Amino acid sequence: MIKPLIDVLVYDILKMQRGVLFSEALNFFLYDTIKIFLLLIVIIFIVSFIRTFFPPEKTRAILSHKHKYTGNVLAAILGIVTPFCSCSAVPLFLGFIEAGIPLGVTFSFLVASPVINEVALVMLWGLFGWKIALIYIGSGLTIAIISGMVIGKLRVEGLIEEVNCQKPSGCAPGLGQSIKERIVLSRGYTKDIIRRIWLYVIIGIGVGAWIHGYIPGGLLVKYAGKSNWLAVPFATIIGIPLYSNAAGVIPLVSALTEKGMAMGTALAFMMAVTALSLPEFLILRRVMKLKLLIIFASVVGTGIIITGYLFNFIIR
Repeated sequence: MIKPLIDVLVYDILKMQRGVLFSEALNFFLYDTIKIFLLLIVIIFIVSFIRTFFPPEKTRAILSHKHKYTGNVLAAILGIVTPFCSCSAVPLFLGFIEAGIPLGVTFSFLVASPVINEVALVMLWGLFGWKIALIYIGSGLTIAIISGMVIGKLRVEGLIEEVNCQKPSGCAPGLGQSIKERIVLSRGYTKDIIRRIWLYVIIGIGVGAWIHGYIPGGLLVKYAGKSNWLAVPFATIIGIPLYSNAAGVIPLVSALTEKGMAMGTALAFMMAVTALSLPEFLILRRVMKLKLLIIFASVVGTGIIITGYLFNFIIR
């Protein structure tokens, strides 16, 4: 329904010619902007409502006293729906350790939370369809579970820094709210998220529209297509020093794949930006010694690269 309206606006009302680079880029920009914002508002509200039932205290209680492998799976699943923002990262990590939750289980949660979030899910669903979104969730969960298991086997508890952190406030609601209160909290959370990411979305879609309209189609096929086996690790390495979030990266992924970049390569880039960004490392450096941080980045990075190859193999 949205696409025909955008076509009318661009080609009939604005009298732009079909097939011209600028008009095609504008059409792409307007369509993706409206579609993504509509999806974001709906999905973020639903997920934020679910999140009101999983404050940090309850999450710790659920993960305590679990078998280590069951704990990895459960921690990764909880990482999707529980809040993990920069203000809660350090105390939440320490709270898990202090509660006796195995380090490997904690890392499964730590990986899943930033990689699989409602913004990434809704934008992938809207741009690529539910199959890609489900494969993305499955690959993200697999990376989180296996990464936690590997780190748990390495016995690196001695590499945790001793830091005293204040318990975060305002990142997630506690227990005891009524349904009406949860709806109000979810509505406020949705407004807050949209307010904080709208510029990233606009910039990301804008850059994506420029790529869609002006980058020659054969260029990315040559250097980042499925035939180039080095493209996946190269995209992962490039993504690490960049700082953005899913709202800014996924529109680029859409434009890059349309121009010929292999889906797995593009998603490896996106996962590296969201899960292995330098700002996240700076936060985690407060609670991890450098050796543990390197181990964490290496294990997760390897999982991302394998996932990139897997996507390229599955999606043809």
